[in-house]
Amino acid sequence: MRFSKYQALGNDYVVIDAESRALLTPALVRRICDRHYGLGADGVLIGETGASAGAFTLWIWNPDGSQAEKSGNGIRIYARYLWDRGRIYRSALVADEAFTVVTVGGPVRCQVRDAGKQVHVEMGPASFDSEAIPVLGPRREVVDEPLVVGDQVLRVTAVSIGNPHCVVFVDEPTPALAQRLGPLIEHHPLFPKRTNVQFVQVLGRDRMRIEIWERGAGYTLASGSSACAAAAASVRLGLCQDDVTVAMPGGTLEIGVGVDFTLTMLGPARRVAEGEISSELLEDAG
Repeated sequence: MRFSKYQALGNDYVVIDAESRALLTPALVRRICDRHYGLGADGVLIGETGASAGAFTLWIWNPDGSQAEKSGNGIRIYARYLWDRGRIYRSALVADEAFTVVTVGGPVRCQVRDAGKQVHVEMGPASFDSEAIPVLGPRREVVDEPLVVGDQVLRVTAVSIGNPHCVVFVDEPTPALAQRLGPLIEHHPLFPKRTNVQFVQVLGRDRMRIEIWERGAGYTLASGSSACAAAAASVRLGLCQDDVTVAMPGGTLEIGVGVDFTLTMLGPARRVAEGEISSELLEDAG
């Protein structure tokens, strides 16, 4: 089984071609992502290497073996992977024009820029609709609501970017805070499909910094969809303007928020390594 490894702001993924999709099981994903017994990664990407029906298809796996609907960093990595391999989209190289990638969380438009150093992604619309996220209770926009977590009452805004997010505004986001409250919010009964969690400090009308707890992955250095969710929530609450620089421990992303909360993302993706997963690892994963 051939693989490529990429990282986007310290969020790393192993990319596997679609020919090996049938071999990919939750147990194998967990072993591949294990940083002691496997390759080590924040997730696994598997996608079609040729565009069918006018789009590439991408499946995203979390390191716990569950599947994710969408990943901003994963999408940028996959776009760079297609660019590196000179894949064809509608009779042109992906380097020459924007192209569509279909995820479980919806289609996105990608364009690789600056000789592969940057990838621009049209992430689609954000939604605060409780049914779309989903969040239990009566149908509503989940904006600045109280949420009881342990012995604390937090004010949260929930957002769908094709996958679920819960945004919490705090005075000072820290790794310790994300690691303490993140898993409690991820598994809160209000979120039937669990949720990604962002702890946000607004630094100005055009800048914020966040700490992230990812559903199925835990504490992570960066997340594209989390940056989009945090930006959308900040604009929705009137705390930020339409173009926001989102700083994370792994680096920064430029997020655009349209009048209809349609989101764009610009950020890097880097190639790390290529190789072959040994038969021993495949056997050990069962």
